Amino acid sequence: MTSIKRVLIIGGYGNFGSFISKTLATEANIKIIIAGRSIEKARRFLSELKASNEAEAVALDINVGIADALRNINPDIVIHTSGPFQVQGYDVAKACIDAGSHYIDLADGRNFVNGITELDVIAKAKEVLIVSGASSVPCLTAALVDYYKTYFEKLESLDYGITTAQKTARGLATTAAILGYTGKAFKTQIDGMPKKVFGWQGLHVRRYKGLGWRLLSNCDIPDLALFPQRYPELKSVRFYAGLEVPFIHMALWALSWLVRLGLIRNLAKAAPLLLKTSYMFDWLGTANSAFHMELSGKGKQKEDKTITFELTARSGDGPYIPSMPAILMAKKLAADEVSDTGAQPCVGLITKGEYLGALGEMDISWNER
Repeated sequence: MTSIKRVLIIGGYGNFGSFISKTLATEANIKIIIAGRSIEKARRFLSELKASNEAEAVALDINVGIADALRNINPDIVIHTSGPFQVQGYDVAKACIDAGSHYIDLADGRNFVNGITELDVIAKAKEVLIVSGASSVPCLTAALVDYYKTYFEKLESLDYGITTAQKTARGLATTAAILGYTGKAFKTQIDGMPKKVFGWQGLHVRRYKGLGWRLLSNCDIPDLALFPQRYPELKSVRFYAGLEVPFIHMALWALSWLVRLGLIRNLAKAAPLLLKTSYMFDWLGTANSAFHMELSGKGKQKEDKTITFELTARSGDGPYIPSMPAILMAKKLAADEVSDTGAQPCVGLITKGEYLGALGEMDISWNER
């Protein structure tokens, strides 16, 4: 019989953390511990949970005594949701290794996720699994590529993106992460060569089934560095993100030019103000978001081939999509279904079928053509 595992969720009452906490709390073999800087918020959130096992609330600041805190809490699994990860080191992951706890994070920082392998040797020595980027990117995106590339003789190009809903939960950390690279240069692979692009530029539109036209712009994610190595046949990898309300998207696009021209150094410090301002326009939006991926290359008969996958989330269920990999990994670890140890990005650990199957109870649909 599988024992009850203690799962510590750092930022457990936050934007994505709350979705993860509510889902894992119902598992019979999991006891969740909600952690954050505010013990009052943690306790208040705890009172709203319907937990199979009595949950706990603890005060925890990842910047103050994290190693001692983990030794006192003694978790089997730690889920780290408190970004932005672009400005963090690996202190939490290292503390987990020292404590003998498995670690999962929702990082979307390119360097953070791809650099997690530097902890591989010490993680294996302590027989723990350290997983970074347990989110839409690179977990869902890699799962889709792994599945669909078998339909190609040669997969050459990926063009994909996410358009968010205006009326959905959005956090300060995610906002700060996006603003951190807005107007800044980063590289992606185009036609077989690294090419410099700029955050929130490359403005264009795409029509999503049932949602209509949405604006999209360049977005920096771990995939842009990870995928050319994981899928060496790829010649081009392009990723975009978009905001539902055109005025807000265009305002950020305009700000990206001020950063690119050197008139503003960095927008991340403006995250609290810009996030607060964005709520003023909720009346213009919906609770519907979407994701798409176009895979192109040569088919089995050497013909030009393109497969398009599109996923639509309604009723504010969009945040379950980036939250699901952490939920699935925690369930697998709690059930002792994972024997892997070491440190790695969250690729190859969750299949397309597992991912989409877990979304089946939400107001989320998908199609391929």
